[in-house]
Amino acid sequence: MKPDVLSIGSFPPATMTELAERFALHHHAHVPQKLEPALATRIRGLATEANRGASRALIALLPKLEIISLFGVRLDLVDIAAARERNVKVTNTPGVLGDEVADLAIGLMLASARQILFADRFVRDGKWAHGPLPLGRSVGRKTMGIVGLGGIGRAIADRGAALRMRVIYTGPRRKSDAPFEYVPDLAELARRSDYLMVACKGGPETRHLVSAGVIDALGPKGTLVNVARGSVVDESALIAALSSGRLGFAALDVFQNSPKVNPAFLRLPNVILQPHQGSATVETRTAIGKLMLDNLIAWFERRPLLTPVT
Repeated sequence: MKPDVLSIGSFPPATMTELAERFALHHHAHVPQKLEPALATRIRGLATEANRGASRALIALLPKLEIISLFGVRLDLVDIAAARERNVKVTNTPGVLGDEVADLAIGLMLASARQILFADRFVRDGKWAHGPLPLGRSVGRKTMGIVGLGGIGRAIADRGAALRMRVIYTGPRRKSDAPFEYVPDLAELARRSDYLMVACKGGPETRHLVSAGVIDALGPKGTLVNVARGSVVDESALIAALSSGRLGFAALDVFQNSPKVNPAFLRLPNVILQPHQGSATVETRTAIGKLMLDNLIAWFERRPLLTPVT
């Protein structure tokens, strides 16, 4: 008999097909607030988007739950303590999306510096015939500061170096294998940066890590690029700085209340907005789905988990 698995979220077609083949699948687009008791007592596995997570209340709904397999790396929406209390294993999908998110981060930096979205509208609106596009900004030989040199941050750093940028970084500790300068103080990192790339983890310990002071240190010629979590940046301070000119530019893939975006951002010409699409390619999302599936399959076949959360 196939194990009963509850899946929550939006997965690639290939992932959904294999989930349905391997398991007795019960799919919900959104986190269910309740389940039929007969079904809830049969669920042994949970496959869920990391952006939807697994709350204590959801875990409590599933008395036979054995494993939570996340589609993504985010852990701040998973009640790890509740899972441990029940001896429920948790897995995620590290090492799959780093390159894709880094590519978007570099794309956002270049789009801001070289005014790619503005230039597109400039041509479409017929303005080119009346004069040249205002000059953009260079990235070569400028300084890229990176907040968090994990897998994504390191991939951004390597790309920045390939663009002939000076790369500096901050984080909880120096990385012994990183050929870049470590700057312990975030405000000092921002002060020295032309482009500040936010790539650290989310969660309570990094909430508003990029504060008003850090944003002011980056300054009126600086650019903030956030591909981490919306909670890492003080959004009110960011809007105020962009509005007043105390910060030059921003390019954002994440927001505090996604998918609801603060309307003030929509009125700012010096910010680029994206719908949290860092890993949103067919290839990468399919690879994430495969690793999520492989963890579930390994558990029910009594093999070691591939990427357990420890």
